[in-house]
Amino acid sequence: MSIDSLLGIFQGIQTLFATEPVLGLTRVFLMFLGMALVYLGKKGTLEPLLMIPMGLGMATVNAAVMFFDPLNLHGGMGTLFLEPTAGAALSSAAQAAGNAAAQAANSNAVSDLFYILQVDFLQPIYNFTFSNGLIACLVFLGIGSLLDVGFVMNHPFINMFLALCAEFGTIITLPIAKLFGFTTKEAAAIAMVGGADGPMVLFTSLKLAPSLFVPITIVAYLYLGLTYGGYPYLIKAMVPKKIRGTPMDNPPNQRVITSGQKLAFAVILCVFLSFLFPVAAPLFLSLFLGIAIRESGLKPFQAVADNILYTSTLFLGLLLGVLCEASTILNPKVLPLLLLGMLALLLSGIGGIVGGYVVWALSRGKYNPLCGIAGVSCVPSTAKVAQKEAAAANPQAMILQYALGPNICGVITTAIIAAIYVSILGK
Repeated sequence: MSIDSLLGIFQGIQTLFATEPVLGLTRVFLMFLGMALVYLGKKGTLEPLLMIPMGLGMATVNAAVMFFDPLNLHGGMGTLFLEPTAGAALSSAAQAAGNAAAQAANSNAVSDLFYILQVDFLQPIYNFTFSNGLIACLVFLGIGSLLDVGFVMNHPFINMFLALCAEFGTIITLPIAKLFGFTTKEAAAIAMVGGADGPMVLFTSLKLAPSLFVPITIVAYLYLGLTYGGYPYLIKAMVPKKIRGTPMDNPPNQRVITSGQKLAFAVILCVFLSFLFPVAAPLFLSLFLGIAIRESGLKPFQAVADNILYTSTLFLGLLLGVLCEASTILNPKVLPLLLLGMLALLLSGIGGIVGGYVVWALSRGKYNPLCGIAGVSCVPSTAKVAQKEAAAANPQAMILQYALGPNICGVITTAIIAAIYVSILGK
């Protein structure tokens, strides 16, 4: 048996040497990066529910390249996982115009899509849950079932102020991204990374920058996993130890909020925000439905919400990992995306801390400014970061319940900004 025949059996190895060196080396790098994500997820450094399936999917998809390209999109090589560009030529506008060539192209695109749905095992999940934003709504529903809006209702104005300050990156990054050559729509989708809300980034990029939503979403989720490790350094750089340890044991106006009041708050706010921003109504409904399920007290509902959260997060991580092919990462727009995503999260963190300082000064030193960084809506990671750093400076500083207020408000403000961007630019 010749070496070529032997390599034909092990096509993952053969395709590695049959591609350009840069592409081959990128595949190897992504295999090791994927395994590193699994390890960091297992250790708890990164979010395990997301990073373990994402890392395993990333490592596997780059190892499993074979001589298989039924749609002739990748030079004769591909995988059996999914093809994100299948059916991309569909154009309802061209059909309506009656253009014969466009209709023929659409017909071919439909045939390609139906064929690949029967071949790639993750293609149905991708097309019917990921590329239409359904999985983002399902994750939001699950997140809502974990949120206690009582933290928001106790100090609504302070919490909302801090959440708005922590949106600094989602606003400032837009003009900066335009300087890198991105369109206004693409820049807005990239800027949403600063909100640290993965489902919101996915939703916005689908609406405003569908050609870039895969790399934008991948970058967003990779960075969201790193906020837990990176923000402590930002806190230490901006907040002295003495101020970090400010206790908040007996804040004024702390009151008990009943489940009925929380349910009414969720219903009214959902209807009000959907009335103002219909374009983001699916996300508002999903989030507040989760909150309503929590406050209804019905255990069967809660069990369903929990299962939806964990299942949708599992498949979200898996799909993101499988989409991390070497060819996607080598897209020349990915490097600016990496830089801009990091900048957006950095600016949002800075904005949140500055807002925390404002409240700290107005309260004459009775409010811990670390609660400001919790306004970056990576629930509940940034609130946990605030508590961890406060406790490290002063073991008596228990601020988690107060940090969760701006943390939950951050989810709402990020959704509002996403709705504004889509409403203005999505026309």
